[in-house]
Amino acid sequence: MGEKRANRGRLTVTEIEKFKAILLAKRNEILGNVECMENETLRREKSDLSNMPIHMADVGTDNYDLENTLGLMESERKILKEIDGALNRIEDGTYGVCEGNGEPILKERLRAIPWARYCVACAALSEKGLLVREDSFGELDYGGQTDEEQDEDFDDSTIE
Repeated sequence: MGEKRANRGRLTVTEIEKFKAILLAKRNEILGNVECMENETLRREKSDLSNMPIHMADVGTDNYDLENTLGLMESERKILKEIDGALNRIEDGTYGVCEGNGEPILKERLRAIPWARYCVACAALSEKGLLVREDSFGELDYGGQTDEEQDEDFDDSTIE
């Protein structure tokens, strides 16, 4: 029974291949979105209105559109980075395992967010800056908080 429980939540090779296909399709979709945004906003040719006066509201609208598009592109790039990380985890055999506690991530969560790095509990802790993990130097990282700030924010009622 212990072996069955230990395997509970682990992904099969077939499931991992399905998630890989989903991740690759989403990656291609986002790349297409970013390219489309670049083409429509950043590379569009301005019509030749050089002899017409420019109204300040038009300049403001153009600037707003550009900043909005750049923000959307940055958001899409962040998701691309997460997808690439998930694809790397598939390659190294750690896909579907929470980076916070080493437990399997629920398949329902992976279906909703295939690039998820954390289980629901660790994701909530990470968003609050309370997730303790090692950084690339082997030091403990409290989500950008000092040890004192981490101790102040610690809520032991979240421990089961």
